Amino acid sequence: MKIGQIVYSKAGRDKGKALIVISSSDLGVFVVDGKERPLERPKLKNTKHLNLTNYCLSENEYRSNKALRASLKRYQVKLDEL
Repeated sequence: MKIGQIVYSKAGRDKGKALIVISSSDLGVFVVDGKERPLERPKLKNTKHLNLTNYCLSENEYRSNKALRASLKRYQVKLDEL
């Protein structure tokens, strides 16, 4: 998984939500959505609980929570088609 990649959650309370990968570790990846999971408080998710997409955001598109929410909203139409 790449940093900035848009993924969908397959399991957990955030099931079905679009998230952004901001870093990775040995245990999984850290994801945010800018609302329930702001950049200051990322969630560690197991990679098997995520559906990958082919879309990646640049660093400018997720530099703040507001920019992140706007970017996810813009890509939401494309993501719903998957």
